[in-house]
Amino acid sequence: MSSFADRWRGGPSRKGESVADREIRLARESGSFDGLPGLGKPIPGIDEQHDHDWWIKEKLCREQVELELPPTLEIRFGKRDLLASLHEIADEAEVRRRIDVLNKRIAEVNRVPSEGPPSTTTLINVDEALAAWRNRR
Repeated sequence: MSSFADRWRGGPSRKGESVADREIRLARESGSFDGLPGLGKPIPGIDEQHDHDWWIKEKLCREQVELELPPTLEIRFGKRDLLASLHEIADEAEVRRRIDVLNKRIAEVNRVPSEGPPSTTTLINVDEALAAWRNRR
């Protein structure tokens, strides 16, 4: 097999064929593309909506990297998730306990300066949350 430099200088070429096209053709003819992983399979995610950060999300998932959120974001998401899932809890005492645990964490994070964005998360009103819980059940 000739080197790239040899082929660049002239090697077998077809009329109007660019250097890149010639290299691809020669590789195809020599079997360099045979048996590549994914051959004949659809490209993963080809039909999904474009996300500018797809590559970093895929890398984090593939490397199984877990990111730790700043406490202010952690409590914000914790509050959102708890309020969205309260209806799944069967016991009123358990609902009250989970709200109390999160409220203590919110108060702690709001009390001290921390890394990340400032905390704007308010405490959960236990009575309102329990009334909403009862209505959804």
